[in-house]
Amino acid sequence: MLRASRFLKKGAGAIARTPAVAATIASPSSMHSRIQTCAYSYQSGPDTSEKETIVKLLYNIGSKKEVEQYLGHFSSVESQKFAVIKVGGAVISDDLATLASALTFLNRVGLYPIVVHGAGPQLNKRLEAANIEARYEDGIRITDGPTLAIAREVFASENRKLVEALERLGTRARPITGGVFVADYLNKEKYDRVGKIVRVNREVVESSIRAGCLPILTSLAETPEGQILNVNADIAAGELARVLEPLKIVYLNEKNGLYHGTTGKRIETIHLDEEYEDLLKEPWVRYGTKLKLKEIKELLDTLPRSSSVAIISAEHLHKELFTHSGAGTLIMRGHRLFSEQDLANVDSDRLRALLIAHDPEIASGAATAASYWQKLAELKREGGQYWIYGDEPYQLAAIVTRKPGQAIASVDKFVATKAATLGNITDNAWKLITRDHSQLVWSVPRTDDNLSWHFERADGSWSVGDDIVFWYGVEDWKKISDMVAAKGEKPTIATATKQQQQPTGAGARTYSTMTRKPASVFGGARRSYSTASSGAPLRVGLIGARGYTGRELIRLVDTHPRFELAYVSSRELAGKPVPNYTKASLDHVNLSAQQVGDLARDGRSNVDVWVLALPNNVAAPFVAAIDSATAGLPADQQPVVVDLSADYRFDKTGQWAYGLPELHRSSLLASTTGRIANPGCYATGSQLGIAPLLPYLDSTRLPSVFGVSGYSGAGTKPSPKNDPEFLRDNLIPYAPVNHIHEREIGHSLTRITKPEYPFSPANPLQVQFSPHVASFFQGIALTLHVPLRMSMNAKDMHDIYREFYQKERLVHVTESAPLVRDNAEKHYAVVGGFAVPPSDGMLEENSASLAGRRAVVNVTLDNLLKGAATQAVQNMNIALGIDEYMGIPVQDTLTMSSSS
Repeated sequence: MLRASRFLKKGAGAIARTPAVAATIASPSSMHSRIQTCAYSYQSGPDTSEKETIVKLLYNIGSKKEVEQYLGHFSSVESQKFAVIKVGGAVISDDLATLASALTFLNRVGLYPIVVHGAGPQLNKRLEAANIEARYEDGIRITDGPTLAIAREVFASENRKLVEALERLGTRARPITGGVFVADYLNKEKYDRVGKIVRVNREVVESSIRAGCLPILTSLAETPEGQILNVNADIAAGELARVLEPLKIVYLNEKNGLYHGTTGKRIETIHLDEEYEDLLKEPWVRYGTKLKLKEIKELLDTLPRSSSVAIISAEHLHKELFTHSGAGTLIMRGHRLFSEQDLANVDSDRLRALLIAHDPEIASGAATAASYWQKLAELKREGGQYWIYGDEPYQLAAIVTRKPGQAIASVDKFVATKAATLGNITDNAWKLITRDHSQLVWSVPRTDDNLSWHFERADGSWSVGDDIVFWYGVEDWKKISDMVAAKGEKPTIATATKQQQQPTGAGARTYSTMTRKPASVFGGARRSYSTASSGAPLRVGLIGARGYTGRELIRLVDTHPRFELAYVSSRELAGKPVPNYTKASLDHVNLSAQQVGDLARDGRSNVDVWVLALPNNVAAPFVAAIDSATAGLPADQQPVVVDLSADYRFDKTGQWAYGLPELHRSSLLASTTGRIANPGCYATGSQLGIAPLLPYLDSTRLPSVFGVSGYSGAGTKPSPKNDPEFLRDNLIPYAPVNHIHEREIGHSLTRITKPEYPFSPANPLQVQFSPHVASFFQGIALTLHVPLRMSMNAKDMHDIYREFYQKERLVHVTESAPLVRDNAEKHYAVVGGFAVPPSDGMLEENSASLAGRRAVVNVTLDNLLKGAATQAVQNMNIALGIDEYMGIPVQDTLTMSSSS
């Protein structure tokens, strides 16, 4: 979807591309080192190094180019004109930490959102406790004296909570509970102490920003005589916006947007000029929804056309502001569009001027507008058709043609000015085109800056020479083959200057456009080989590439002697080049579970191994699609599936092997299903630390693990657990009980039981686990306390571990305690720091009997490598019958500052 706020205004400059900003981050640790050097100045805002660091963190949710464009756009206006954000009371009560983190993130890049908050749920709760009935008339709260007295207390309390939450994160904020809104009584007889705002004192807000503080406002107003009046926070935010004319007006709610009352789907964009009247006729648009839409239209009608309203959750605020695709519901005025089938019915002079300015073929002189008009006239004389789409100011034009006897139309031209993209007209035009044409084909140069826009709107694509052929609504492969062949010989269309993504629909079919051509389209024999013995490339399909682990996997595949990427799927990165991959030019695609099933149907002739790098509870549809598609294939043609989530680590069907080779190699080698559950990072290190002592465990006491991870383990979605400013000089405990890795450690160690061990599947091992996140970027440090049923000393332990891991190339044993910094970005785990306390009893009578019966072990590993991506490659190698360590930089000689 094209989001209006997502584009630079004419003349707006983007952030300077200094080497630090423009350079691609070579590794997560290099980003971490920059974060560690940040120094925040409260009076002057974030310093250059911190701002660059936060900008780079934003690249995790969008491309570098789009992030810099939005920052340039937002920074091109005065600070108070960036955004007014209305926060519902429920957001403060239920999601305060996320809200504070989101606002802090914006402030770190030099932006000053103005916050107006409500407190409706909190007020209702207090009124109920005071036995005061909450009364409403026409949706407006009747505010008598007792209600207003409690409202003042509640507003002040909630305002203070938000300000304190921000300042705990190092963000200066100023509580403003009055002095901004001047009001008269709305209708004193009917609503009592409810106000209608007549004036806004903007100086109070602007002075806060000048002082380097985020203004945090309540919606209470005063009469000129000083009487406090209650005003709905939505209305207060709107009145403030009318005075400040910000680029963005943001309404934060828990639902993350407006939802269609019939389909239940989130509405991504609303163009009021084009859609408002029809929208109000929808049967589900009533009551609060209708009132909200009317208020927003009235507001936007008074603001510059570049202003927009976003309805979004606090969790997704960054994505809404800094990415093309957005995340909530975006509402803009837009423009009315037209569609004509006769050139005589359009303003040909204005259309000619638009093409001369923005169409590469005509602008370069390779063709003229007159010659193109002649081409359209000839098409019509031959029995063909053409359609001209545009908007009233002629900021956009799209020309669609269809030859006689053909069902598939061709998008010949699609051009737009920056004003059109800023107004989100391109997306609206595409909706109109696809309403008129169920099947379309078009081609675009591979160098086009807007490829992601095309990928998101196409059902499929194909690379032909220097161009990419896209199609929409076409399912017949014979037609697709003919289209691709025909389009490969014809000029490519011109596209808009800058365009946006829209999440691919459930039925879309998006395929890799760079490196593979299905035989079903172009003919030719399919590959057929045994992966265990052949030296042919082994093709990898990666589903879920946006996260840190996905990036590390791409790097490992790039340097692997046998692996090559076939598909790299990411909904948010679709159409963008895959970074850090040099074997071929490859773009991200967006594959649904059904599409993965279609691609898996031919087994290993298409993809040898599918890697699912998805969040927990998301993998099942993809696995089911692959299983269904390959059910009838011979075992040697079944693709391998490696799942990096926790979804199949507790499998009871016997279909999934647990992928910790050092402890489960025999079951991996014996597996005939090719389904591997990659272990969790904490679980990997904990099991490697406990496993050698399993025969000596005291079954009456529980092993315990104290774990500390770098904040890359918290993922890319902004939160306090991956906010470097919040983590500075800090350590955050989380999930103190029942962490999924706690269960995984005990469950998986139980699976390798032997008769002499003091536990079994009927009496499984249990482990206590306490995870924490620290201020370094990647790496894990674990301290394990293992109760023993017999006494031993540190030397005994060292000997046990050295013998246990003597043949393992990705586990190093050292006498001294390993350090995180020594094996961050390394592919092995380190076990060491062995210690045994002389006494393990709190009571004197137990001291002697427990002496030497508690082992202390330290383990370090890189959570993104041996804890995830490296281990996945290790498992892929085993499943495909090649050397287990192929493609993994193995360091057999340990060189560490802490080693003995």
